[in-house]
Amino acid sequence: AADDGVMPQTIEAIHHAKAAEVSIIVAINKIDKPGADPNRVKQELTEHGLVAEEWGGETICVNVSAIKREGLTDLLEMILLVAEVGEFKANQNRPARGTVIEAELDKARGPVANVLVQNGSLNIGDTIIAGVAFGRVRAMMDDKGRRIKKAGPSTPVEVIGFSDVPLAGDIFMAVEDEKLARTIVTRRQTKKREEELKTTNRVSLEDLFKHIQEGQIKELGIIVKADVQGSVEALRQALERLNTGEVKVNIIHGGVGAISETDIMFASASNAIIIGFNVRPDINARKAAESEKVDVRLYRVIYDAIEDVKAAMSGLLDPEYKEVMLGRAEIRKIFRASKIGTIAGCYVLEGKLERDAGVRVVRDGIVVHEGKLDSLKRFKDDVKEVVQGYECGLALEKFNEIKEGDIIEAFSIEAVKRELS
Repeated sequence: AADDGVMPQTIEAIHHAKAAEVSIIVAINKIDKPGADPNRVKQELTEHGLVAEEWGGETICVNVSAIKREGLTDLLEMILLVAEVGEFKANQNRPARGTVIEAELDKARGPVANVLVQNGSLNIGDTIIAGVAFGRVRAMMDDKGRRIKKAGPSTPVEVIGFSDVPLAGDIFMAVEDEKLARTIVTRRQTKKREEELKTTNRVSLEDLFKHIQEGQIKELGIIVKADVQGSVEALRQALERLNTGEVKVNIIHGGVGAISETDIMFASASNAIIIGFNVRPDINARKAAESEKVDVRLYRVIYDAIEDVKAAMSGLLDPEYKEVMLGRAEIRKIFRASKIGTIAGCYVLEGKLERDAGVRVVRDGIVVHEGKLDSLKRFKDDVKEVVQGYECGLALEKFNEIKEGDIIEAFSIEAVKRELS
């Protein structure tokens, strides 16, 4: 965005594009907003190896406004130009193959997938598979919502006819018939189950010993529900990146659709929280959440969900401990008592001395002892504290080698909540 500059998700997209070795076209959006500065965006892009063409580089940058529909024609022309220069060609006379961009479960239409046909042509009646979902194309709509019978290469379409909701990013393909589709999907489902069994964390003595050695790993269990599969995956990836050596995010389930009573009971049994993105719990789920005391968080902005989880994870981190200086006193007189030991007559220079505080003896700037008070008195009375400007008598636990002129420093140790970086 022209007003925000290069954001973390932009950097991630750049890394993905470079890793895939594909051409990059930068659309600088929101140029209509006050404070929009496309040149600042281009400057920030150079820090990630993308230099705009007008600055002598090879990266095409196009200023656009999605709301006002400005610059969209220029963007499409640049896309076609890059495709033409790169000689990106597809064969439309073959079975369709492409990528699932988004998928959701529609109450009226069932599983609906937005796909991009990348090669071949997709037709009404074609048998298709995507991941572990398959079906027959019953209907297709183009980007303007119009029903179409055929979609060629580089065409985004909405497909109805899948048996289940495929995952965003799944490769889809048209196959010969439904029998072949079932065979492929059954094989994939079997393989998927085998992999899940392999990755199931079965506790062994060896693992247990290793975990004891490394320290206990704390875990925050999360169930993610969203309106579309793409949002589920985006949340899953963002949350899993919060993992640290001490605290782990465990996405125990992710799915599309409203938060159900089953989700609540699953969360209760797993001691997990539920994050809902653009979805709501149904009536039974709300009642179950109240009775089971399951924490259900609902969001419309992914960043808000991430920040809340970071805060929750910070609470699971072992706290850091900080020393707080309470006061200083000078030893001005030494008394010896056979039954008690050495008693120091002190004057509190600043702050206060507390009976339960930690103390250290400092001599010529060097700490000669650190421990606890055995007693703290004002005259003959035991007291809990003595403040600045007053005299007191004190004895140290298991230490009698004090001298006149030594400084007694009183301190406490406070636990400080740690934050995830």
